[in-house]
Amino acid sequence: MESITAWFKVTLPANLWIIEVFVVVFAVLLLNFIQRRVLSRLYDKLKPTENTWDDALVDAMRHPLTLLIWIVGIAFAAQIVQAHTSAVIFNAFGPARDVGVIATIVWFLLRLIRNTEENIIQKRVVAEQTVDRTTVDAVGKLLRASVIITAVLVVMQTLGYSVSGILAFGGIGGVAVGFAAKDLLANFFGGLMVYLDRPFAVGDWIRSPDRDIEGTVEEIGWRLTIIRTFDKRPLYLPNSTFTSIAVENPSRMSNRRIYETIGIRYDDLDKMSVIVEDVKKLLLAHPDIDTDQTMIVNFNRFSESSLDFFVYTFTRTINWVEFHEVKQDVLLKISEIIARHGAEIAYPTQTVHLADSLPSPEPDAAR
Repeated sequence: MESITAWFKVTLPANLWIIEVFVVVFAVLLLNFIQRRVLSRLYDKLKPTENTWDDALVDAMRHPLTLLIWIVGIAFAAQIVQAHTSAVIFNAFGPARDVGVIATIVWFLLRLIRNTEENIIQKRVVAEQTVDRTTVDAVGKLLRASVIITAVLVVMQTLGYSVSGILAFGGIGGVAVGFAAKDLLANFFGGLMVYLDRPFAVGDWIRSPDRDIEGTVEEIGWRLTIIRTFDKRPLYLPNSTFTSIAVENPSRMSNRRIYETIGIRYDDLDKMSVIVEDVKKLLLAHPDIDTDQTMIVNFNRFSESSLDFFVYTFTRTINWVEFHEVKQDVLLKISEIIARHGAEIAYPTQTVHLADSLPSPEPDAAR
């Protein structure tokens, strides 16, 4: 026992730093366990609230805070080891710790921006409020770009590089980069114009009369816009395309138009006026027809095999499927009106009139 006690008295002070490192690692593990439990319970309580920021903030810090605690703990343990061993390799832990802390903060900010975007969209959809996804996406991308650029400059400054020199070099090299990447810059500014002018937004149905482009906008990036065509193929368009073509946005129409020409037989000419009048009454009484818009029902022309009248009106809905349901209902009721008046819808016909008797042939022709 005396020899063991003597060994501890000699050995323990020399290896006390190992116990210190163990305490630091244990403290890191304990602190991480506590913060995970606390933040998890706090997130569960804040998520049902209507506030957009609280649960986004708590959820954004959960994983980055774990990494931050480990970075600080390992750096502190490395300082203890360096103080007792004087190993040169541990000199790199100081800059590595600073870069790690900056990277953790950037990770936290990027997660916060993403969570806030999702909360704004989800909570407004649940509350049945209008949400401009394009604006939310544009602001989020600008914030992410600002965070990343700032972080890069701070890291460069932390590692001992002159930020002013880097900025000066960037100004001079920007001219060369601009010529080398003119297409990329054209797409960037094209995307910026889309965000500012807002000719369309994510989810809109667009088409171009200049190009064979038609579909639903899925994503508006800084370089590309993704459009899902109606046969479900993705169409990737450089944003510079939209600076030189006309874009039509049917999603923003106020009404959809019904414009149909219907023909009845020539034998039903005396019934044309009452048919037209009844069709007009039908449209005025129809709940899905917008009577505040232009409405025309008139006898139009004498065609080759029919008497034509046309129907020009607008539906209240702009939904493509609902529009065709309304149009079908209107056309079927028009056919019922025609049949009710004893008339028939005409189809292409030709009438050949034959003379009762043929002229007698000339004497010379008979010979």
